[in-house]
This record gives sequence, C-alpha cells and structure tokens, in this order.
Amino acid sequence: MPVTAAARGNPLRAFYETADVPLSSGPDRARRQARMLADVLRDAPGQAVVLDVGCGDGDALAVAARHNPAHRFAGIDWSAGALRQARGLGLAVLRGGVDPPGLPIGDGAADVVIMSELIEHLVDPDGALAEVRRVLRPGGSLLLSTPNLAAWYNRGLLAVGFQPVFSEVSLRGVYGRPGRVVAGHLRLFTRRALAEFLTASGFRCVRIAGARYHDVPRPLRPLDQAFCRWPSAASILLVHAQKV
Repeated sequence: MPVTAAARGNPLRAFYETADVPLSSGPDRARRQARMLADVLRDAPGQAVVLDVGCGDGDALAVAARHNPAHRFAGIDWSAGALRQARGLGLAVLRGGVDPPGLPIGDGAADVVIMSELIEHLVDPDGALAEVRRVLRPGGSLLLSTPNLAAWYNRGLLAVGFQPVFSEVSLRGVYGRPGRVVAGHLRLFTRRALAEFLTASGFRCVRIAGARYHDVPRPLRPLDQAFCRWPSAASILLVHAQKV
C-alpha cells in the first residue's frame, strides 16, 4: 500500500498505512465484540446508532451488525486501506479520528461507541474520551477493550527483567519482550488505572470483565482462560461504561 504525503509527515500515520500492520480484529475479538454489543442493545427501546471508532478492516463490525440487524452501524478509521476493505463488506464508513478536528459525527448522535483495542494506540487518550463523550447521547454506552498491563504473565516477565507483553519501545522492531509483531501500542492500562481514568473522564463503569489473549501458547491457554475470572490479572480488559 503506498504511503500518502500526509502520512509521511506523521510517523504514526505512516506506521498505520504500512501494509505489514494488521487491520483485522481477528475472529475471537469479533465474536467478543458482538456479544458485548448484544447485551447492551437487548433493552434498547428502538433503533440504536452504533459507531465503531477505529474499525480497521470492518470484520468485527460486520459480525456485530449481523448479530444485531435491527440497529444502525457505522465504522470510523483514518487508515484509507482499512476503510476500503470495510466498504467492501457493505459497511457505512467515515474517515476520521479522535484527534483534532475530531469525529465527523454530531453531538449526542450515537447510542453506543465501540473502541476495541484502540485506546492503547492513542497519543491523547484524554482528548479521545472527551470526543467519544461528545458524540454519545446522555446515558449512552462505551464498549472498550484493551490489553492489560498487569496480565498474569506480565507480572512474571517484569519480575525477571523482561518488557511486558503488549508494551513497545519502538515502531520499528520488538525489543526486550516475547513476540515479533509491532502493534504500535503507546499506552497501557491496569484495571484500576482504566477504571479511574474513565470515571475522571465523565463515565460510569457498569462492568469490567476479563478476556483471553489469542497469542498465548497453547499449553498455557487453560490458565489464561481461568484468569478471565479475575479481571485485574486477565490478558484483556473489557469495559462497559456509560456517559454521565
């Protein structure tokens, strides 16, 4: 994929426009997102407007839309390549981001905003949550997921001098931790930090749950699944929060 002139002047945009950077959420995340959304929409009084901010290639949003056909869906991303793929799935998509000038959506227009493993990629998460809060109606829901800095294996890795999984020191390579894929993570949260941050940003945490991580080695997957019952040490944090 060619890198645009705008991307060349911004290292992060250039990174996300690179063909090697994965755009797909993967099947596990897609199914998880659809289930979370179905729980929130179960008691919706009418047709809800659902925005997936950082929708990537649209695979996860397409799964959610199929499971919740009575509602309206739109994806937002600033990767042109991702949006081309999302449009190919028949999704309504907009190009934009949470950084200035902000989301191309009116105040209070959305019933639900999805941020699936996006917040860890952001330079300005404070501004991002303010923008999400702007586009949500009063009492609207934010469904957010993000890797857990305090995942059970990260506690052990840090104790013996390794960089925690999910953390990165470079956009060009992986250093000091297991794994080979550079994901572009800039921010990492523990359960406590995420809950306090959401509360300070004008949200009420309805529920925080844990989820497994697909790249955990097969022999350790039962253990990873077991830690989902203790979100503070789970691989992934899943949050349902409401605008207050």
